[in-house]
Amino acid sequence: MSGRALSFGVVAEAYERFRPEYPVELFDMVMAYAGHPVRTALEIGAGTGKATRLFARRGVMVTATDPDGAMLAELRKHVPRGVRTVRAAFEDLRPGERYGLVYAAAALHWTNPRGRWSRVAALLEPGGVFASCGGPCQLADPAVEEAVRAARAPFLESDEIPSPDGTPPDQEMQWPGTELRQSEWFTDVQQAVIERRVTMSARDYVGSSLHRLGLSRPADRGASAGVQPDHAGTAGPSRDGSRHHRPPRASAPRRLITTPTRSAGR
Repeated sequence: MSGRALSFGVVAEAYERFRPEYPVELFDMVMAYAGHPVRTALEIGAGTGKATRLFARRGVMVTATDPDGAMLAELRKHVPRGVRTVRAAFEDLRPGERYGLVYAAAALHWTNPRGRWSRVAALLEPGGVFASCGGPCQLADPAVEEAVRAARAPFLESDEIPSPDGTPPDQEMQWPGTELRQSEWFTDVQQAVIERRVTMSARDYVGSSLHRLGLSRPADRGASAGVQPDHAGTAGPSRDGSRHHRPPRASAPRRLITTPTRSAGR
């Protein structure tokens, strides 16, 4: 588990505020793949519970795990009471209880690749399902995209997370499906894409960018230089007189790539 993976707790409230909700289509897709009602699930890297509530509110008994206590404290404010929380990194979870579903929402890349799939398989019931989701965000307005790139350039070449196994972005099957297809522990690997358009104000976009970088203190805000909250990416007044970005397209989760697969039952 990297140090950056443990850095988000200091901005847990901002993480909760700015990170988009997951769509109900994700739940429907995973359940359709399972082919039967899923009663129990374990979530890897639950954060503030954006994906936790998607499953828990639809009758799944979720055990939400995360190594950051501050993130779990924020999570408890937003999820049903039946959700169980465990403060632990994925690598520190011990086999014992098994689940019908193990899933990770924009968190799997923080886990240690050594023994990853055997650990997941050990947490699943025979024939249980593993699902991972996440994906890139692309601004719909080229002018806004260029302004963001220019503001970010002195500090960071890109805020995208490259594929952990080096899979090219134009390849049909993306990570982790590429690894799962080679794993002895899983079978019937599938991948699906859910595309959405999400509109947010310029101020919220800056807040979203800061939380993804783990920034919150005034001294850190130089990282957003050139993208002022009241001006960045505005596309003119709407009918109600307010100003908005043109919709950012596709994300984690705006362009949501989900990879369900089934335990080989070892």
